[in-house]
Amino acid sequence: MIGALICAVWIRFWGNASGFESYVELPGFGFQAATFVGIVQICFYYCDLYDFEVLRQKSEDLLALGQSIGSGCLLLGVLYFVFPELLIGRGVFFIGVALATGAILLNRTLLERVWQHAAPAETVLIIGTGGLAKTVAEELGNRVDLNVRVAGFLAPTPAAARVTDLVAGPVLGSGEDLLGAVQKNSITRIVVALEDQRGVLPTRDLVRLRVQGIRVEDATSTISSLTGRVWLETVKPSWFVFSDGFSRSTVTLIAKRAIDLTCGILGLALSMPIMAVIALMVWLDSKGPVVYRQRRVGWRGASFELLKFRSMRANAEANGAQWAVDHDPRVTRIGRFLRKYRLDELPQFVNVIRGDMSFVGPRPERPEFVETLRKQISYYDERHSVRPGLTGWAQVKYPYGSNVTDAVRKLEYDLFYLKNMSVLFDCAIIFDTVRIVLSGRGGK
Repeated sequence: MIGALICAVWIRFWGNASGFESYVELPGFGFQAATFVGIVQICFYYCDLYDFEVLRQKSEDLLALGQSIGSGCLLLGVLYFVFPELLIGRGVFFIGVALATGAILLNRTLLERVWQHAAPAETVLIIGTGGLAKTVAEELGNRVDLNVRVAGFLAPTPAAARVTDLVAGPVLGSGEDLLGAVQKNSITRIVVALEDQRGVLPTRDLVRLRVQGIRVEDATSTISSLTGRVWLETVKPSWFVFSDGFSRSTVTLIAKRAIDLTCGILGLALSMPIMAVIALMVWLDSKGPVVYRQRRVGWRGASFELLKFRSMRANAEANGAQWAVDHDPRVTRIGRFLRKYRLDELPQFVNVIRGDMSFVGPRPERPEFVETLRKQISYYDERHSVRPGLTGWAQVKYPYGSNVTDAVRKLEYDLFYLKNMSVLFDCAIIFDTVRIVLSGRGGK
């Protein structure tokens, strides 16, 4: 994009070398170009043009690109009105937009071709022919952005190798054929996807292959890395004990708390005018307190008082605690709007500053629901090993939960967050949260 702007200046001042040189003088032109690039890239981000999980047809990709650049031009127009010193000349701007669009299309096409030919190709062998092996193959197949090919499956026993209709791919033999199958098919990665490994896992051959540099991993780690969640139907207690991750250094915890305080104080200060307006709207809309206080389970199972703007009528839980549902009749008119854009949660900046919550972490649940969920869902209490969050990986990846099944799925995302918790991961979640809030997705 910067190159497109420089070319636009060159075209605009064709034959006028002094005009070109004076226009691109630093730091003025540098600030103008950085603003142009920054705004357009933000629009790309919020239109999912940097999201590998959003795979489009070429025509859809072109439409998203046009929408992003159009939105960027509108935002830049507003910004130029407020800060005229950032304004790029009209001729240079329109030529630059046209050149940038073409350059971005060409760049993306070339990078896609380069990736297909130059990215390190992986040939995968899956040990197993049951449901777990089938799931691994399906998840690998869904990631068309990865240069991965499943060569086939290896049955645990010779008898199982004769049953080939359980998986969509060739069965290359049984465990005793492992070394030959790896050599014949140039395998670079082995995934062990056996529901029961006792007495059938070719451990000696796997050790030999691992020492030779071939990557060997279990199905749970593969599925987790592909989907961003820990599949509870496949995970075993030993995986938590022996897998990488779940580390929390003192530096990470201190940095996380510093981010919490910074974001909490800034968020509270910047949102004060908005909260004043919301408080007035809630007060005028229906009877009851403006700020609703609710007991939630937090760090190490301790309960705390969560703050939020009241979005339901005052007697919403006269019959006891219950899950929120789509089009919940208990939600007020203003409450529906607040929930859609998550504005009802703004008072929780106070919880973050007090240390009840972190800015990023598992969403705190109510004690009544926790008592039920911990009895029905394995590893549920592990989510209480860190402070609950105002936002989190489960919140940005999964819609609002309203039953036990949803709670299971959100716990899978929470466990993935606990395994990979870091400052950079927190920052990525915060960026995703802003996108979701602006789009109004996920609220009930």
